[in-house]
Amino acid sequence: MEALAALADPIRRELLALLARGEQAAGELAGRFPVSRPAISRHLRVLREAGLVTCREEGRRRLYALDPRPLRELDEWLEPYRDLWAQRLDALDTEIARGRRAQRGGGPT
Repeated sequence: MEALAALADPIRRELLALLARGEQAAGELAGRFPVSRPAISRHLRVLREAGLVTCREEGRRRLYALDPRPLRELDEWLEPYRDLWAQRLDALDTEIARGRRAQRGGGPT
């Protein structure tokens, strides 16, 4: 579950979203954020240590890519909870529909 802890930070989630589009150099990634390059390097290190990204060197550049395996593991871990949320969202949808009917004068059912 190291991936879950790594994903707790919004900058790291945004880095993953950018890497989902394809491999990118660390410098390109750093240029998209209002924080220092060393800060982005630390975020990338956390993602790498959690197994969420891979890094390869090409000359002087470090190229990062998304590794989806930990996300799949997280998805599998969350699977049993989806039914719980689906039931609650269905109940919310029912209550919203009742409220709309009441506003139109249909009264509660």
